[in-house]
Amino acid sequence: MAGKKGFSPKVHTYYKVEGDKVSRIRKICVRCGKGVFMSEHKDRRSCGKCKDTEFIQ
Repeated sequence: MAGKKGFSPKVHTYYKVEGDKVSRIRKICVRCGKGVFMSEHKDRRSCGKCKDTEFIQ
């Protein structure tokens, strides 16, 4: 097996640190809850876990 299932090596890029405050850059999935980020595409956001899709106008 190549690696752990569900492990995202780039998860540190989903947060922004300013001084002593940490904020999330990507949107969290409404259906799945905290800890599940939506992927950013050219015209939509989609969740890889529940397949929920939001189209951007």
